[in-house]
Amino acid sequence: MTTSSSERAERGVSLGMPELPAPGYPDDVRERLERDAREVIARYPDSRSALLPLLHLVQAEEGHVTRTGMQFCADVLGLTTAEVTAVATFYTMYRRRPSGDYQVGVCTNTLCAVMGGDAIFDALQEHLGVGNGETTDDGKVTLEHIECNAACDFAPVVMVNWEFFDNQTVESAKRLVDDLRIGRTVSPTRGAPLCTFKETARILAGFPDERPGAVEASGSAGPASLVGLRLAKGETAPARVVHPRDGGPHDEPQDRVHEPSPSEHLSSHDAPQDTSASDPAHPAGPTAEEGE
Repeated sequence: MTTSSSERAERGVSLGMPELPAPGYPDDVRERLERDAREVIARYPDSRSALLPLLHLVQAEEGHVTRTGMQFCADVLGLTTAEVTAVATFYTMYRRRPSGDYQVGVCTNTLCAVMGGDAIFDALQEHLGVGNGETTDDGKVTLEHIECNAACDFAPVVMVNWEFFDNQTVESAKRLVDDLRIGRTVSPTRGAPLCTFKETARILAGFPDERPGAVEASGSAGPASLVGLRLAKGETAPARVVHPRDGGPHDEPQDRVHEPSPSEHLSSHDAPQDTSASDPAHPAGPTAEEGE
């Protein structure tokens, strides 16, 4: 029994016909990108090593990696589009379809999930009316669940364009995305000031962040992340009293509350803490200051 072309079309069956060549960038855009690409390629002894930053460069142009962008990378590096596509589809930081100005990623790996990441992700899906990898109708926010961001000591963590918003709760995460959608300035718990996804992609391509004070504000790891380094240097914090579950004749009173010393850092693992919203007057993060 044969199948007609109309029946195949109704079933969505493809005959495997090749796609038409990707359209090129407008001349002025291509000239600008070629100038930037030459600067990137000059950093590497082998030009094909520049593929990763060049994919960020074309992503900064359109907000995702298009067929046009991949063709551009192939042209300037002397690669095939198949070689470029293999890389662009392997790394999750390269978006393959249009996405929002702000990529909101909720860590749902083991520790963040246990500390509330799953609840945050589920609540944001309902609050924004989108699923994983989908973008709000206004084009502002793309929501996704992400794997470990090496910030377990501040779990649960939400990232916006790869900047950290630590110790989040369902309510603080909702306020965060609401602020992003209405254009209110929000400040990461640590790291550089927030910028759009396209601007972030250009920085990841290796171009300097030219915003005044942005580099100086980047800082370094949070205090809780540096505990191991302090211990390696021989710096020790006062011992913390831990009572056996079955008690004992020499235990201290069970109602005694341990007060952290200045050398200790309050994180979400020490005790449940209130977290503040992303309002500029109340930056997201623990309400207690470091060391208090």
